[in-house]
Amino acid sequence: MVNNAKLLVGCAAGFSGDRTDAALPVVEALIASGQPAVLIFETLAERTLALAQLARRTDPDAGYEPLLVDLLRPVLALCLAHGVRIVSNFGAANPHGAARRIHALAAELGLSRPRIAVLQGDDLSGPEHRALLQGALGDAMPTEPIVSANAYIGAQAIADALRAGADIVVCGRVADPSLVLGPALAHYGWALDDWDRLARATMAGHLLECGAQVTGGYFADPGYKDVPGLAQLGYPIAEIDADGHCTITKPPGTGGCITERTVKEQLLYELHDPAAYLTPDVVADITQARVQAVGTDAVQLTGVQGHARPATLKVNVCFESGWFAEGEISYAGARAGARARLAGEVLRERLAGLGPLRIDLIGVTSVLGDDASRWLDAPAGDGDDARNNARDVRLRVALQHRDRATAQRLLREVTALYTCGPAGGGGVRTAMRPRLGTVSCLVPRDAVAVRFEMVD
Repeated sequence: MVNNAKLLVGCAAGFSGDRTDAALPVVEALIASGQPAVLIFETLAERTLALAQLARRTDPDAGYEPLLVDLLRPVLALCLAHGVRIVSNFGAANPHGAARRIHALAAELGLSRPRIAVLQGDDLSGPEHRALLQGALGDAMPTEPIVSANAYIGAQAIADALRAGADIVVCGRVADPSLVLGPALAHYGWALDDWDRLARATMAGHLLECGAQVTGGYFADPGYKDVPGLAQLGYPIAEIDADGHCTITKPPGTGGCITERTVKEQLLYELHDPAAYLTPDVVADITQARVQAVGTDAVQLTGVQGHARPATLKVNVCFESGWFAEGEISYAGARAGARARLAGEVLRERLAGLGPLRIDLIGVTSVLGDDASRWLDAPAGDGDDARNNARDVRLRVALQHRDRATAQRLLREVTALYTCGPAGGGGVRTAMRPRLGTVSCLVPRDAVAVRFEMVD
């Protein structure tokens, strides 16, 4: 039986490290609407998950979103009291650990124990999965120790968990839009091959998944794309109807804006092919989509079409790949650019043979530079050369190497610039951390056993 009450889904985080004060205005707006509502936190990325696996190696109780408690503390009581369900991938490498911590937080707050469902099946890093990965990767199979291998699973298990009565669904590596499609599936009871509706709700999830990007955050460009109240951005809410169409809004009284332009930018974000956006649940086609403002800070998306889901699931495999070392030093005043360039040349000569050295002059040649630092090989130019004329320059040098002791040489050489010259260098900072490599592959869908488990 179809539920005709429209579903509201609010998003209060778009990545690990997002603001922790965003959820309360979203939850208050969800409650005030009087409609069925779900709150999502999207906190997981490829690098985030591998780092979570490294954290769990050090501490078996770690490996979930570090800001979990900060995200949930302001809103957990309100959500449980008003029936706002919570769905998130903040389980990362340790969903059961996250569930235990949420139960502990509820006890600290004097709340009734929430029903928490944990999704399982995405983690393919165990030895029992090596043959599967080897067959999928072939010669690209890492020879270095594997840190994580996770499949992008879909929305069905989320929907099943919500139908089973979960107050909170904790996921690991689930496709970002599935965090929204799962609640829509549970609410409306769509068939798993109702491709158009699944695609529409998937694109609603795509609009929400990066949090404040769709409400003007990543859109803002002063004098060209002005956004009011950027310091108090509201995070997005999607109203999804029984056909999967959505209207994107934000909490009243918050900063930012939702316009046709902010929605179009986010709609096209990360889409390699607008006619075939591949997800574990459906292949979405936005070539006939319509984006239309229907009020102040309210934009409707319609016309999305869907096609049968892929027969495979994407898997990201992260592996140990040595060490990443970097150092910085500042030069200021007359000829600062020339002195910084000379320092870079000194470092490249002294570290020759260790591998490519990335050398940047931050603010002059950095974002548009390259890992081989080819700009350093060009003639310095005359007095009009921006690098020579710069009066406030931060030199950054980075190196990746498989051997830790070799990578540490960069740190020592940057520090030595204090007295070894050029003149006037100061403010040295150095750091080194393990480096992770990533390869991706496709595995048969039926090789990944996905399920949920209620944690009591």
